[in-house]
Amino acid sequence: MPETAPSPAESDTDLQSLVTDVVAAAIKAGATDAEAVAREGDEFSVNVRMSEVETIKESGSRALGLRVFRGKRSASTSTSDLTSDGVRKLVEGAIALAEITEEDPFAGLPETSAFEEVPSAADLHLYFDDVYSLPAAERVEWARRCEAAALAADPRITNSDGGSFDASTGRRAMANSRGFVGGYRSSYAGVSAAPLATDADGKMQRDGWWSSARSFALLESPEAVGAEAARRTLRRLGARRVPTQRVPIVFSAEAARTLIGSIFEAVSGDAIWRGASFLAGKLGETIAVPELTLVDDNLMVLPNGAGGFGTSPFDAEGLPSLRTVVIEQGVLKSYVLNTYTARKLGMKSTHNAARGLAGAPGIGCGNLYLQPGRSSKEQIVSELKAGLYVTSLMGTGVNVVTGDYSRGAAGLWIENGELTHAVEEITIAGNLRDMLKNITAIGSDLVFRTSITSPTLRIDGMTVGGS
Repeated sequence: MPETAPSPAESDTDLQSLVTDVVAAAIKAGATDAEAVAREGDEFSVNVRMSEVETIKESGSRALGLRVFRGKRSASTSTSDLTSDGVRKLVEGAIALAEITEEDPFAGLPETSAFEEVPSAADLHLYFDDVYSLPAAERVEWARRCEAAALAADPRITNSDGGSFDASTGRRAMANSRGFVGGYRSSYAGVSAAPLATDADGKMQRDGWWSSARSFALLESPEAVGAEAARRTLRRLGARRVPTQRVPIVFSAEAARTLIGSIFEAVSGDAIWRGASFLAGKLGETIAVPELTLVDDNLMVLPNGAGGFGTSPFDAEGLPSLRTVVIEQGVLKSYVLNTYTARKLGMKSTHNAARGLAGAPGIGCGNLYLQPGRSSKEQIVSELKAGLYVTSLMGTGVNVVTGDYSRGAAGLWIENGELTHAVEEITIAGNLRDMLKNITAIGSDLVFRTSITSPTLRIDGMTVGGS
């Protein structure tokens, strides 16, 4: 980074002063309420393919968003022009747009009483200054080492979509006319590989693996990541379809997290108040097996000492982050809400507001995870005479209105408790209502690799659509 770059503390103060000044300017221009968000970040990424640098990028950005209210009318604008003239145009544009929008009785900032003290960003360990500790040439070498480890793992790995290394840091600041001002920094580093393998018939298969963390020191070695990427690619060789049948399905942890994401969509306040979810009106009812507990924890610090990928001190409306139990022992305990959807439903926000620079807040998860069970993945597989172990899912065939679930899938066939041959070009189908009540095993292998996380799951009663 340039020697003239401001210190982290100076930059944080600068951003918070910026959003505070913008809110004041909006109020002076006629807004009855206002909210401003500023973001600043830098990133580095490199992709190496067959040992040669294919792409390399280093960039920085700074931008500002403003949401204003004129009574029950609201509008938002954003800009990357942070000059005084650019900020003036941002404010004027937002006020002008608010004049011509329709009134919404549920619009508005959270009540002033809702703005309690937010957790200390330092205590959440979101930022580590070592993500850029490697010189640029060594970052390239990490990507090259990761790909090389995958290519060296087996002679059947003959090609590659590349190895990569990424690093980024960011700052976010927010202020509103209800007295809230806050900000925090975050960091990220990651390494990955995506090798291709060829079987005896010349058919190619691709898979990959990655390691990511908020601190460079917490990354797995590029050799370990490359070796795992190779293992996952090789197990796909010889893949074939299986006959259509109804068998137990074991979702790997990576595949199961997409299922958890669909449940989150179904409990989102946006879907609930519209009546566009199969879980609308089900609060307090048993919707899943007693062994299932789903938690959204926006305050999580991982066992490795870093904040979770979904951790933050406050949500996109400035409300302090919370831990929400969504499903407890099979009972639907809470929807996930921002201020707007909470007002629509006559409830309280769960502090799950999410937004970009422009537009009204939507709803997002923090660290959403299924509490682990006691069985290992190997134990779950060993109990099946026949079944499918799903390693990847394709398509978007989930209807949260009806609960219908149909996804393209690939994985491994289970025979007499053993993983046998690879399976591809199939679909798996069921209904989320039934799937939640037909979970017959929850694995112990919960590892927080992303903001949405699940252990291995076994679900009975689903259909595998094949040949």
